Amino acid sequence: MKTQFMCSIIYGGVLGGALVVDDNSITFKTGKVTVADRIRNLKMDIADIESLTWKGIIATITLKSGDKYSFLILNKKRFIEVYESLTNK
Repeated sequence: MKTQFMCSIIYGGVLGGALVVDDNSITFKTGKVTVADRIRNLKMDIADIESLTWKGIIATITLKSGDKYSFLILNKKRFIEVYESLTNK
């Protein structure tokens, strides 16, 4: 399964892109060339995600490494459904 969500990462400002969710990872993708490569194609393995918290439509993904990334995600309800289907296996 591969599902895409329009979103913006909050990283030194707000940067538009998409979150691509597949069976093993959540990947933020943007075409913005002025952003560091690791943010332009930010892959977060499901197994490495410690928590997902929400404040309104802002999701914060905390990795086991301690890194945190915040996203403004459109279609929050569907994103939660997809994320929970991956983590409740």
